[in-house]
Amino acid sequence: MPGGPAPTAEGLHLLRSPEGLSKAVVALFGAVIATDALAMAAEACLWRTYAGADGLTFVALERLRRAESLTTLAVGLQFLACLATAVLFLLWFRRVRGNAEVFDAGMQPMRRGWAIGAWFVPVGNLWLPRRIAGGIWSASAVPDTGQGRPPGSQALLNLWWGAWVCTLLFARYADSRYDKAVVFDDVMGGLRLLIVSDALDVLAAVLALLFVRRLTAMQGERARLHADPRPEPGTVPA
Repeated sequence: MPGGPAPTAEGLHLLRSPEGLSKAVVALFGAVIATDALAMAAEACLWRTYAGADGLTFVALERLRRAESLTTLAVGLQFLACLATAVLFLLWFRRVRGNAEVFDAGMQPMRRGWAIGAWFVPVGNLWLPRRIAGGIWSASAVPDTGQGRPPGSQALLNLWWGAWVCTLLFARYADSRYDKAVVFDDVMGGLRLLIVSDALDVLAAVLALLFVRRLTAMQGERARLHADPRPEPGTVPA
């Protein structure tokens, strides 16, 4: 359960490289960004079509049908890209959490299984994964070696998490407004909100991509430090 005792540090042979998973996750975040851009273009096209419709003529209705079909296709591709990214991201997140336990188990605020489970806790998923990610980040940062090198700043982690939470909440609001729209003005307003929501999702995806790359690099550096330890100042290697 959250807040339980930290697990005991395990041997270095249990480290597993997150490099391959991170490359796949980064590529999928690129697909998310591309489908977000497609969705924004489709929604903007639908908005312009509504705005330029001249009555319920055959031509106007046909244009609306095509614009709505394009939007439906874009949203479907967007959903598939997000689903695939979420699955691989969780696998990557669980792997870096396992490595963090090897690096420093005492910095992990929750047990390993919560690396996946925390994302599915209603309301709690707005902060529990961030708590786990903070422990992973702290354990993966190369410690101060006495040369004035501070541990890794969590600024990127905080930016990513803040953007993700804002995007999640705003997307629910925008979807709700658009789904409930009946009159013309409400439909137009809902489309504008959807476009803003997709733009926020692009920002969150970019920050998530940078977060994955940075944390993966940190774990690689920390693993090399363990594999090739340097002698303490003033000592002579045996």
